[in-house]
Amino acid sequence: MLLTGRRALLDAARVQAAARPGLLLHGPAGIGRSTLLTALAADAPPAGTVLRCAPAEEDARLPFAALADLLAPVPESCLAALPAEPLSALRAALLQGREPADGRGLLAVRVAVLGALRTLAATGPVLLVVDGLQWLDEPTAEVLAFSVRRLEGHGVRMLAAEQVPDGGQPERLRCCPPGTVELPVPPLTDDETADLLRTDLGGDLPPALLRAVQDTAAGNPLYARELGRAAARHASAPVGFPPAPPVPPGLRNLLLSGARSLPETVRHTLLVASVAARPSLTLLRAAGLPDPAADLAEAERLGIATADAEGTVRFRHPVLRAAVHADAPEHGRRQAHALLARAAAEPVERARHLALAHPYEDETTARTVMAAAGSARRAGLPGAAFELAVLAARRTPAGLPAARAERLLAAAEYACDAGRPEEAGEAAGDVLARSGSAAQRVRARLVLLRGAGQALEGAGELIAEGLRDAAGDPRAEAQLHHWAAVRGLLCGELAAAAGHAGRAARQAAAAGDTDTGIGALATLARVRSLAGEPVAADTALAAALALAGGAGGGPESRRLVRMRAILALDSDRVTEARDQVVRLLAAIGESAGAEEVLATEVALTRIQVRAGHCREALHTAARCSRVMDRAAPALYARALAATAGGTADEARTLAAQAVHASEADGDRLFLLRALAVLGQAELLGGDPRGAAAAVEALQRVKELGEAMCAADPPLLHWYGDLAEALVVLGETGAAGDVLRDARARVPDGAPGSVLAALERAEGLREAGLGRAKEGAVRLRTAVDRLRRLPLPMELVRTLIALGAVERRARRRNAAREALAEALETATRIGAAPLAARAGEELARLDAGERGGEAGGPELTPTEARIAELVGGGATNREVAAELFISVKTVEGALSRVYRKFGVRSRTALAHAMAVAVIASGAAVSAGDDDQPGPAAQVVTANQQYRARLPRPLDTRR
Repeated sequence: MLLTGRRALLDAARVQAAARPGLLLHGPAGIGRSTLLTALAADAPPAGTVLRCAPAEEDARLPFAALADLLAPVPESCLAALPAEPLSALRAALLQGREPADGRGLLAVRVAVLGALRTLAATGPVLLVVDGLQWLDEPTAEVLAFSVRRLEGHGVRMLAAEQVPDGGQPERLRCCPPGTVELPVPPLTDDETADLLRTDLGGDLPPALLRAVQDTAAGNPLYARELGRAAARHASAPVGFPPAPPVPPGLRNLLLSGARSLPETVRHTLLVASVAARPSLTLLRAAGLPDPAADLAEAERLGIATADAEGTVRFRHPVLRAAVHADAPEHGRRQAHALLARAAAEPVERARHLALAHPYEDETTARTVMAAAGSARRAGLPGAAFELAVLAARRTPAGLPAARAERLLAAAEYACDAGRPEEAGEAAGDVLARSGSAAQRVRARLVLLRGAGQALEGAGELIAEGLRDAAGDPRAEAQLHHWAAVRGLLCGELAAAAGHAGRAARQAAAAGDTDTGIGALATLARVRSLAGEPVAADTALAAALALAGGAGGGPESRRLVRMRAILALDSDRVTEARDQVVRLLAAIGESAGAEEVLATEVALTRIQVRAGHCREALHTAARCSRVMDRAAPALYARALAATAGGTADEARTLAAQAVHASEADGDRLFLLRALAVLGQAELLGGDPRGAAAAVEALQRVKELGEAMCAADPPLLHWYGDLAEALVVLGETGAAGDVLRDARARVPDGAPGSVLAALERAEGLREAGLGRAKEGAVRLRTAVDRLRRLPLPMELVRTLIALGAVERRARRRNAAREALAEALETATRIGAAPLAARAGEELARLDAGERGGEAGGPELTPTEARIAELVGGGATNREVAAELFISVKTVEGALSRVYRKFGVRSRTALAHAMAVAVIASGAAVSAGDDDQPGPAAQVVTANQQYRARLPRPLDTRR
């Protein structure tokens, strides 16, 4: 039983089924109603009785057929208790006796079933399960409708499923108890469909076939599995264009059993409509069909296709369109394409039909289709351009291998533009394997490099082979050296990257290749920026912009504008950065490739998060996923947005996925960012376990940055995050080492946000060392600095830190002022996780004020957790293992706890904690509503941490 994509729905259904007398699942055929119903029925208590029926279509004509199935498990003793006349009528209905002669049989059957259910319910709960209300025979439907209205309070519940058309509503709710909740079963998402197919097939389909299955199944699990299995069997066959999965005969028989009896003219009309990209009555008439409206009226009667008031033809479901197409003979499909090739008004569509109507080598056809591919790309349709170019290559005669290779290379480039790297790689790989032209092989390798995206770590040999083929061609050499520079940048080999970028720029200038020269200088600027050389970065960027003709110089200048915006962002010029990227997004429109769109959307997400536009960042990050959902940059953007405006759990999950994707690609540049956002997500909870995970991630950031010789502003921010995480764990010595290292790396004229981040971490460390006054001074310096910058997220983080330090130092007015401002700002900008943190700190402050001083000392979160575990009998080693910290850290924190409680042993600590709880209880009983005071701080902290941790520590081991 496959429940892929249905877990949340199943959980919701379980809640409703437990709370209501009945639950009715409804949806179209194949959507998964029966699977859900089976899972729900399995939850029935073992002491109860389950009465089940699952009528088929042919059963609907048989009186009481479903009732016989439903009552089969009812014991004879239960039926024997019925009055004679109802029992006799029931036996007659079940063909076990003669029908009463006085015509009261139907009423008697209803009374008998009602009585039997009441008697059965007296012995335990009864669950009625009806899978297929739509096929209930009418007499059984009437009996159920009569009975369920009269069973309220008798312990009889019902689970039912009804098949309805797409978008339709149930028609047999009357057969369910009053108060039954209706729950539609929605289609699966594309991701859920992919997961379903991966589980069902034991692997992944090729990307083109997967997309075709997703589009054709439209979220229907039955269709997806049938299409996926057929696609897997034909995975090596060429994919048609537009891609369409093979529809297996069994599924065609299920879908078209009625359509095959339609007149020939109707079936022909449906076939022509199925091969048209945008079928309409106007197009069908232009194709020579005499009366398509009448034909479609016949098809509508069988629920296959219809024409709306505007004349647009729509199939009821995409799988019906695919089934009609697959069920036709090959010559019929070619004839349909030929008709549309003459009728289509749009050149791209006309060329597609021309190619599909002539499935053989023909240079005239190939040239026509290739010209249409170029037109499609200029019109901003790279996907259509790719498909047409592949068709043109297939129609190219075998005697023209060079022309075929050129068309495949164009197809590969179009596929890159469309964000389809796997198909780009297939086309380029074909050229690389077959072409005898060194220039074509170089071009194929350039496509493969472009299609690799961020995964360039293993591309060194590909570049070296390209350089051997390109020897003596400065233009080709420049392009390959530029890719070597990009690879070095992504892999953290900054010195090598700078060398390749400089050489690429010089060779491009010699070859007059402006585009490559611009790209090489832009890469050099990024390398210099990452290495902490802002002046050199600005120089390279200015040279690139001059070469491009300025910021408005055309497509090549867009990358430079984006880079300039990122440099502005890293320098705290957030508004300037946002304005540049917003204008850039408006300028690129539909003509840009997927990589450019993704890079720009990721940049905008980063800007919006720093600017405190948290809700907008979530929307922008979602657009990144629509461009390339599994790419590391898209996952990173979604994780970053979730840390700002989503939830810590969501951010943690997405960041972990981004880390995995970056590692798989060998992309150290995005690995740095993904690990940093993972660390930030773990820090959001403020608890020791999250801090331990944050230290693990952020320590990797520090080590990677050092290995890359990176020194740009974001890295110094992440040093501050690492120090904060270490302070939460009580590792104040290690935090000091990190901060000293960071201070040594701070360049003259460093952005204010870098200084504020380090001051925040230094303030928290001072407080962690017991110097709360000095810590508050540092934190106020950071707050004052951030008030002058448009960085509300950083300001909120720092205010929360200041409020927590002031609260623990019992300076409650100062704490309240800082935390109230943090909460107000976080709420206004939509920073949900930070608003939650500020709210928690304010709640602790309120509890302390109500409890007075009865509760004893204030503990940090780590100290509170250690005190709980030690008080419960855990050894230092067990505490360290539970909190993922060192034994030395436990010992240091425990010493501070002893000092705060004024005790010298574990036994005395346990006693002091118990006294604190009693004192807190007295404070509450003396007039404090229902909130614990600081006396119960350790207990409150214990409860909060227990809720967060996946398992309690077993101190008996």
